[in-house]
Amino acid sequence: MKVPQPIKHFVEIFSELPGIGPRQAMRLAFYFIHRGLAVQGETIRTLAELKDIKVCKRCFYIYEGAGEVCDICSDSHRDQSVIAVVEKETDLLSLENAKKFNGRYLVIGDLTKSGILDTEQRLRLQSLKQWIKESLGGKAKEIIIAINPTSAGELIALMIIQELKPFAEKVTKLGRGIPTGGEIEFADEETLREALTRRD
Repeated sequence: MKVPQPIKHFVEIFSELPGIGPRQAMRLAFYFIHRGLAVQGETIRTLAELKDIKVCKRCFYIYEGAGEVCDICSDSHRDQSVIAVVEKETDLLSLENAKKFNGRYLVIGDLTKSGILDTEQRLRLQSLKQWIKESLGGKAKEIIIAINPTSAGELIALMIIQELKPFAEKVTKLGRGIPTGGEIEFADEETLREALTRRD
């Protein structure tokens, strides 16, 4: 049976999104069609608003407003010499919600299962090292590796530790409040508080 071209195009675009394959994208297309023009229009407007979101030049988290850095990086009340390296923006949000960390971050970007850092991730690490040299005299007080404890995550965490060890007085990892194979994004706030407290 022939599928209209606009639906095919929708499926091509949306099946690239995290957690959505071609079948789920097809369901979404039918959902929007059946909900009508009002819902379609609101969705289009909401997606268009994302163009106003910027990526922080320092930590690579997202923000809106003026300037080149996010609210966390520009907050003088936070200890900028303590840095947590996280994989995703959602991990950063989870750590913030735990209300136990008062430093700054580096969002390294989605990790591959191969356990290899890609070019963009290496550039982000390089920018952090450069910032530490220029702003902290070459040494951060502490760098916390807050990477999901999966097999690939553990491998990449070791690589990041080796890269950043010369740039910090100490490099720690989250404590074992999070089980092996677990994800920071889905951990409850108490577990994250324990993981931050017991870091080593």
